[in-house]
Amino acid sequence: MIYPIMRHAYTPTLPELEAFTAAARSGSATQAAQGLGLTQSAISRSLSTLEARLGVALFHRVRRRLVLSDAGRALLRDAERILADLDQTALTVMSFGGHRDVLRLASLPTFGAVWLMPRLAEFAQVAPEVTFDMSTALGAVDFTTAPQDFAIHRGRPGLRARMLAEERLVTVAAPRLLPDGPLSDTALARLPLLQQATRPNLWRDWFLDAGLDPITIARGARFEQFGMVLAAARAGMGVALVPEVLIGEDLSAGTLARASARSLLTETPYVLSWPDRSEDIPAFRTFRDWICDFRLT
Repeated sequence: MIYPIMRHAYTPTLPELEAFTAAARSGSATQAAQGLGLTQSAISRSLSTLEARLGVALFHRVRRRLVLSDAGRALLRDAERILADLDQTALTVMSFGGHRDVLRLASLPTFGAVWLMPRLAEFAQVAPEVTFDMSTALGAVDFTTAPQDFAIHRGRPGLRARMLAEERLVTVAAPRLLPDGPLSDTALARLPLLQQATRPNLWRDWFLDAGLDPITIARGARFEQFGMVLAAARAGMGVALVPEVLIGEDLSAGTLARASARSLLTETPYVLSWPDRSEDIPAFRTFRDWICDFRLT
């Protein structure tokens, strides 16, 4: 049985909110009517109905001007946000036009841009009826509250999480900082070491793995994402410690060079994870099986 959606009597209608925000911004029912393409009487009726619905005065009428009351000021902020959210939602839905299936995903920013994006483009050739609504997330997604159909993050494979790529860390720098090629870890520690703010222990783990005291490491500039760290490394600001999956194009183009012959394999690979509900989406199952066939060479 399908139950009707009940709207409370005190819930404003969309025309009422539009009339209210336009009048609040202009201070005039006449100007609000001109902005919305309505008559002045239609705006006045909407405002009167809204005030009666809420049981409060939203405006003071001062010499033919509309001045917000305390209640009106309290409503205005949320009313503008609601209208902006509706507008954004409409634009989002419109962007899906012509596609039968839309998959919503969240991904680590730099991994999504460098590793995932080329594969999404290739999948579009395989399944042109599927499109994506992509956002970024720096960690695991809570699917009980998030709307995404799947996510790509660092974690462990499991019942609803499949490995996409291992995370192997390598050091890179602009070639001009490495005139004699790769360095020893002792020499590396004397250069500015670019920091990744959300993973502050990477350099510590690197030098501990080399058997060196990380306390003696010279510090460098700090950045929020690996994409920023790589941009700083290309600019010659220091040495970056980054996942190997992110640097293929830079090494081929010569914008970055390996600063050490060593690498460090972490315990948390990149995984594709999803909630139970996604199992019922044929497009997701197709994409999951397709993307998991990729393996790094």
